[in-house]
Amino acid sequence: MGGAQAAKAFQPTRSREAANVALPPLVTHYRLLASAAPGGFGVEEAARLELDWWQARREAVGPEQYGVTVARVAAITYCKQPDEPSLLISGIGRTEATAYRDARAGDDDQDWSKIECRLRRAYESLKATVAGG
Repeated sequence: MGGAQAAKAFQPTRSREAANVALPPLVTHYRLLASAAPGGFGVEEAARLELDWWQARREAVGPEQYGVTVARVAAITYCKQPDEPSLLISGIGRTEATAYRDARAGDDDQDWSKIECRLRRAYESLKATVAGG
């Protein structure tokens, strides 16, 4: 079961205990990613944090809060410091784009343009961090 299958298994619940069914597939997903990374990384921690931010979103935690967890996942997978400002900007930017989409349902082209701009800024920040060594 890959990341998409884990997400599907996890989607229906707000219970953290029930959400743990997605953890083994997430570990598998991150194990595959780590096998391609030059130095590897903490697979179990990345998977646990990924599940944590999914769950925080379902618990109506604000995007600026669970965006920090998204940044921590990126820090693990790219072997960076978790408090690096560009990672925080990227993680929070990604979650704010998601929250914007959720609030507006992305029904028109203007909404999708705004979402795209937010995601572009977030991923440019991530790219700068990763490229920075």
